[in-house]
Amino acid sequence: MQPIHRKICLLGDFAVGKTSLVRRYVEGSFDDRYLSTIGVKVSRKVLTRQQHQLHLIIWDLAGGEEFSGQDRNYLRGAAGALLVCDLTRPETFPILSAYARQLVELNPGAAVVVAGNKLDLVGDVPAAVAGVEAICRELACSFLLTSAKTGENVEETIDLLADRLIPDGTLG
Repeated sequence: MQPIHRKICLLGDFAVGKTSLVRRYVEGSFDDRYLSTIGVKVSRKVLTRQQHQLHLIIWDLAGGEEFSGQDRNYLRGAAGALLVCDLTRPETFPILSAYARQLVELNPGAAVVVAGNKLDLVGDVPAAVAGVEAICRELACSFLLTSAKTGENVEETIDLLADRLIPDGTLG
């Protein structure tokens, strides 16, 4: 199998669950203690895709409203991003547009998928979904509702992004 290396970034506001999603995906575990990411934490996961081994290099970036010049450098070379919002905090939805713009500005053609996280805590799912759908229509991207705590749709969401990293099964 031919190895392909692709960098992806997890982007979103503070405390939306980016680190918990990565931990669930890579290690299969969850810890409900909040530890703020400072700068970037890099993880790896190898997936089998068609005749390739896809080596995901997952950059979990600290959340915040704006990137500094250094933070923008973290996005360089990204083939895609998982944009993460907290379904219990609708104020975390709009910032996803800014993250997507910055990503695509630096990496034209980068794949984008949205994860509406903390599904296990949502009381009114249809209302939360409506907010995420609106952002995804604007960004022309797919989304899935996830729970890092229960593991619901975590693998499926990152796999959806991974499947978009090798257009038409080529080395692109």
